[in-house]
Amino acid sequence: MTSTPVKIPFVDLSLQHQPIQEQIEQAMQTVARKGNFILGQELAEFEQAFATACGVEYGIGVACGTDAIAIGLHACGIGEGDEVLIPANTFIATLIGVLRANATPILVDCDPDTALIDLEAAEKAISPKTKAILPVHLYGQMVSPSQLQDFAQKHNLIIFEDAAQAHLAEREGHRAGSIGTAAAFSFYPSKNLGAFGDGGIIVTRDEKVAKIARSYRNYGCSTKYVHVEAGTNSRLDTLQAAVLKVKLPHLHGWNQSRNQAAQYYDRALASLKEKGIIPLENQCGDSHIYHLYVVRITSPCSLKREDIQGKLAEEGIQTGIHYPIPCHLQPAYQFLGYKTGDFPNAEMLAQEIVSLPMYPGLNEAQVQQVVEALARIVG
Repeated sequence: MTSTPVKIPFVDLSLQHQPIQEQIEQAMQTVARKGNFILGQELAEFEQAFATACGVEYGIGVACGTDAIAIGLHACGIGEGDEVLIPANTFIATLIGVLRANATPILVDCDPDTALIDLEAAEKAISPKTKAILPVHLYGQMVSPSQLQDFAQKHNLIIFEDAAQAHLAEREGHRAGSIGTAAAFSFYPSKNLGAFGDGGIIVTRDEKVAKIARSYRNYGCSTKYVHVEAGTNSRLDTLQAAVLKVKLPHLHGWNQSRNQAAQYYDRALASLKEKGIIPLENQCGDSHIYHLYVVRITSPCSLKREDIQGKLAEEGIQTGIHYPIPCHLQPAYQFLGYKTGDFPNAEMLAQEIVSLPMYPGLNEAQVQQVVEALARIVG
């Protein structure tokens, strides 16, 4: 039995890499000639360039986005006995990062229209132990900076952003990573700014936070062989930093291309709303960077989500689900004490959402092909 050839992939990285392949190879060869593979010059240059792009002063490259959360929270003074508010509908790395900082994750529900953290629900979850809120700028859309800052000021909380899907996203004049004390980004290959492997970065405008994070990622060293705290080994490789440095100047254009593709989707999908196919709400306009384009398959649709995905696959159109199981229902984290029904919006979305193909270079004809296939499938 042969599988259907892919006509429209879920993501196509080649469209980004081919035009700059020579630059990338030259950058990697330069690192190879120098032989400075760990904490090299290219890393320092990329850290500064990315921090500046986010509108802050300091960047600390680490091995992955999960480490960026864990080390970043530690650098912000979050640790044992501290509670951190996080949304229930996020990738599990958000939860793991809090636990690895020895803090306690306190999950809250989300807004069903945007899938972003519900600050009213978060307010009800605050206790005397709550020390931080960790908003996730999900799918490329930022949580409102003004609302976050008002919330944090009212309750005397640190804001630590999970911006793993929000490279250069903007809202209300703020770039992702510039709202609170610090933020974590991932450079997983499929991210809007992706490496050729794993990678992450902490960004902050606080010099003390940057100093602690920079030391902690490198065995807790203040200077070589002088370990001022029990740190870890989590450093963004110089080779990866060199690749990312080449790609960074192109990121804004790639983000614009994603947003344009999303506008094509929005227009094409308008006629399917009565059939129950509803895109998540965009509250950021042109500054939504659409790491993912997510629709809800709601009750007016008579078909199951899995059937729709299967029929799209039969036409060579790949889709995904981000994410099918909320954090509080994951088997490994039942010890946190949550149960089915605790976060109804997150649980509802987990049953409804489908991510459609999205990447820079996705054109209007391809989007139309996806939507026409959807229209045929749902009648």
